[in-house]
Formats: sequence, C-alpha cells, structure tokens
Amino acid sequence: MSIEIVQVKTRKQLRAFIKFPLSLYKGCPHYVPSLYLDEMSALDENKNPMCKYASFAKFLAYKDGKLAGRVAAIINEIANRDWNHAEVRFGWIDFIDDREVSKALIEAVMAFGREHGMTSISGPLGFTDFDNEGCVVEGFDDISSFMLKYNYPYYGEHFEALGFGKANDWLEYRIFVPEVVPEKLGKAAKLISERYNLHVRKITKKEVRKERYGQKIFDLVNRTYCKLYDFTVLPPEVIDQYVDTYLGLLDLDFVTLVEDANGKLVALAVSMPSLANAVKKGGGYLLPFGWWHLVKSMYLKHEDGLELMLIAVDPEYHNRGLHALLFNDLIPKLIDGGFKYAESNAEMETNNSVQNLWNDYTKEFKRRRRVFTKEI
Repeated sequence: MSIEIVQVKTRKQLRAFIKFPLSLYKGCPHYVPSLYLDEMSALDENKNPMCKYASFAKFLAYKDGKLAGRVAAIINEIANRDWNHAEVRFGWIDFIDDREVSKALIEAVMAFGREHGMTSISGPLGFTDFDNEGCVVEGFDDISSFMLKYNYPYYGEHFEALGFGKANDWLEYRIFVPEVVPEKLGKAAKLISERYNLHVRKITKKEVRKERYGQKIFDLVNRTYCKLYDFTVLPPEVIDQYVDTYLGLLDLDFVTLVEDANGKLVALAVSMPSLANAVKKGGGYLLPFGWWHLVKSMYLKHEDGLELMLIAVDPEYHNRGLHALLFNDLIPKLIDGGFKYAESNAEMETNNSVQNLWNDYTKEFKRRRRVFTKEI
C-alpha cells in the first residue's frame, strides 16, 4: 500500500481539497460542512489577503490512488513575530483512519516548515483566529455549530501517536435561555450604564459601511484578544474581507455594541441564529437550493439555537460588569424569538473571565477542542 503526497497547484486540485470532507463525513449526523465559496476564498492565494502575511501550501494524500486526506501548511508571519517563535501551522486537516496517511500529511507540513526555517509545528490552526482551529478531543455526540467544526474521535489519537502534546484547549458550552429576563440583570445594566456613562448602540448595515464600524469592531477585538494564545492581530485589509464575509450573514438585531460618552466602542456581543442545519441540508453549497435553506433559517423559521460568535470588552473595562449591558439587550430578543439556547464560541479553558459570564444561567458542557504542538 503506497501513500502519495501531492501539492495543490491547480483549480481542479483545489476543488478536490475543499470537497474531500464531504465524502469523509458522509452520513455523519454531527458534521456541518463549511460554505464552499468561503473555503474557496480562504484557500485561494489571490483572494485571501492574509496570504500577504503568510507562506502557504496545500497538500493532498492519496492511498493506492484514492484520495485519503488533506492538509494546509501555514507560516503566519504576524503571529511568529508577535509571539517570538518559528512555528509552522497545520490546518484544514482531514484524513481517513489510517496512521500512515496522517503521518505523511504531517511530515509534508514539517518539511515545508523546515524549508522556511521553522522549529515547531502546531495545529489545527488557520491563518487567523477566525479560521477553524482546534481538534475536538471531547464531546463527539452532538452536532457542530456553523462556526466551529467537528472531527472524528480518531484525529486526536493520531496526533498523539505522532508525538504531539497539548498546546492549548478551548471549551464550548450550551447556555439555556431563561423564561424571563433576570431582574438583577436590568438593575446591573442600569447601574453600570450610569456609573461609567455608557450606552447601548444598535447599528444598521448602512452605518457599518458609512461609519466604518467593521474596523471599529475588529480594532476592539484586537485590543481584547491580543494577549491570548497565538492570537493574530488583524491587518486592515483582512478586516475589510471579514466584514464583507460576515455582514451578509448577520441579523444586526443580534449585534449589541456599547459605547462611552465620546462614541468610543468599548464592548460588543455578536451573535446569529444558528445556521448549522441549514448549511448541512445544502451540503455547504448555495446552489441549487442551499441559498433557500439559509434564507429560511435566517428570516422565516430559525433554529432553536443562537451562536454567540464573539464577545469583547475593552481591557480598560475588564471586570466592571459591562456584560450586563450586552445581555440585557440580547436576552429579551431571545425570549421573544423563542430561542431555547445559545451556544458559546470556543473559550480558552484558562479564560475564567469569559466562562464566569455563564454562572448565572443554566448551562451544560458541550465540547473540548485542542491545539497540538511539537518541535521539528
């Protein structure tokens, strides 16, 4: 049995790279595919502005002539500079349950890293923290969210067998929507608003463009998360692309901003009705009928869950209770909309300030995902 590694060079190979998980996870009830067009944009050097700040290669693995795996090798120059390391990342990794296949894929990434002077390898990671990252190592019996991807249980076992150790873990939770808005939440929001002279701001898509609110939002994200594990501070052109990508998917009723008296953005919560089942029905494609499933889920009959994509609070206001303003705006909308629960984004297991936000609500642990690392 022979394993052949082929570097992706052609459009046909790129399509095979993107479509491979659809066959690998065919029939898996927990897997939610990525949107095909988003993957094409992220993995095309001519379309992804992060490629200006990264060296990048994609590899396919064939076993006895049949496609058996894929992986991307990424050298993120911004993260390597800011974190003072020489790391090659592996991302977009999927493979059949064959250790010779996973070994060959990882060896291709390590060879790419050595060619560029790297001394360590870590993953799964993408270009930035807004790409899929982390391998699920606990919580395999529930459907993935739209934003966070699922993988089979054997992935982590393969990485450990290849000598990888834990670099960082993230936790995911399901938080159940209360029947009524907690009384103390409204009181806390009023107190915090008056004490710090803050107010909730709701915006339209026109204002996002006109007032460059996308830039303000990601500037706050950069300030908030810049000290968390391997975070990549986003350049302006990358921010512009993310705004273009997400603005069309967001219902801004579920985006809450908090500003100070001078109009400075100091906190935000970005959420969206879950699109997991809608994307699953369309197989990750918008045509011929995938667009209808998305429109139906977004505007006509939403799913039971809401995805909490992002919460950020300016470091100047940490531990001052600004989450009360965010939740006091969001929870009434969830109750009125009939949502049953919200799903957190992946939260670092050491980020107690974020995990403590859910202590006043009924919650359940959903999933643990891990980034693995080793020297090369």
